Amino acid sequence: TTKYLPATDTKGSRISAFDEDGNRVTIPYDYALSGEAVHKKAAVALCRKMGWSDNIIGGGVKGGYVFVFPDVSGSMRSAITGARKGATSAIRCVDVAALVSAAILRKNPRAEVIPFEQDVVDVRLNPRDSVMTNAGALAGVGGGGTNCGAPLALLNRRRALGNLVVYVSDNESWVDARAGRGTKTLEEWNVFRGRNPGARMACIDLQPNGTTQAAEREDILNIGGFSDAVFEVLAEFAAGRLNPAHWIGKIESVVL
Repeated sequence: TTKYLPATDTKGSRISAFDEDGNRVTIPYDYALSGEAVHKKAAVALCRKMGWSDNIIGGGVKGGYVFVFPDVSGSMRSAITGARKGATSAIRCVDVAALVSAAILRKNPRAEVIPFEQDVVDVRLNPRDSVMTNAGALAGVGGGGTNCGAPLALLNRRRALGNLVVYVSDNESWVDARAGRGTKTLEEWNVFRGRNPGARMACIDLQPNGTTQAAEREDILNIGGFSDAVFEVLAEFAAGRLNPAHWIGKIESVVL
């Protein structure tokens, strides 16, 4: 068994691997690796300590969920197109975030939508309601500052299990800013993935710029902007098929 150990005042984040007899190895969390790879590294260290040479077979816990985090902060009230003379859309970023969240909830009733601003916002949505009804409910709340790490922190306090996390935001997170130490979002994600080794996180940045809440890696996907194609990309990513070889095949199958 492996377990994520959060940072303390004197120690950084760690992964502990242990067996039923109490034998244990603890290693520093290697942020260059994905969550599953870090846990495997700790398990291998324990095997070496104990002189075990069999193959390691790992896995997560079944019964996970999809979590959708729409940003409903004040900055999301800006036009989805940005301010452009003669071409500024009446549709706001928060309208798009609400629509994406409601559409995912409609398609997957097991999904949980957790809106956030400077903290999570309590909004109860009914999966059986129409997409537009739920989208309207989401777009009508919030308006404060932005703390992108808040919804993941809530899931970690709940020790929630899940397979996919989807952020829909403009990434203007300042409440949890931590100069030189990475983002709170990435820290909370590493905790979440330590508990859910196969989980993936997709960050839809509605107004992409030069920064991101979490750098892209095997378990993290950043999507800039929005169109209908985003839903297909999310589906491919969640299924683990979002790789160069897969997309080359997709492209070659198009008849010109």
